[in-house]
Amino acid sequence: MDKVRTTFDEWAQNGRAELMEVEHRKNVLKFLKTISFDHPFTFLDVGCGNGWVVRKIAKEKKCKKAIGIDKSKKMIIQSKKKKDSEKEEFFHTDIESMKYKGKFDFIFSMESLYYSDSIEIALEKIYKLLKPGGKFFCGTDFYTDNKATARWAEMMKIQMHLHSKKEWKKFFQNAGFKVKTRHVKDLKNKKKWKREHGTLFITGIKPTK
Repeated sequence: MDKVRTTFDEWAQNGRAELMEVEHRKNVLKFLKTISFDHPFTFLDVGCGNGWVVRKIAKEKKCKKAIGIDKSKKMIIQSKKKKDSEKEEFFHTDIESMKYKGKFDFIFSMESLYYSDSIEIALEKIYKLLKPGGKFFCGTDFYTDNKATARWAEMMKIQMHLHSKKEWKKFFQNAGFKVKTRHVKDLKNKKKWKREHGTLFITGIKPTK
């Protein structure tokens, strides 16, 4: 039994999907504002949950297609119900198993890559799915430098790979990416970990040659 899949199926039904959207929305939107969507582009969200990021990106004028994938079938059912544009597509799959003929300009993942059986294999697949010059944006609140979140795996009792900022950078570099990192903090939040460390965003840029 895949405990990650069953946990997120439960969350899709008990309101946690919407709670995740509320929890992450502020920092994700802050980060997305730093990205230039000024050329026609395609977008993939890995671990899309209820699809809120896909719906947001599909509203960008230059967006040709925005796809969301999730290993939770019930999250995908919810995403499809909320779909409000022909540009949006949702598929029940994980990144390692995803079969897709095209390539993307941008790939995004918020709080999902560390659930993969192997971060290395997931990154290898993401690298292949990007066009040369394409970018992968990976957001996580769960990293060793942010000590208050390190106990999440124990609390949730599911597989979550905990790594430091330095280790995350190394994963990306080993996959072939040029790497940038950025912390997005919510300075007025009541939660100390959101104020002091915030969300770590690792950007992997696929070289053009």
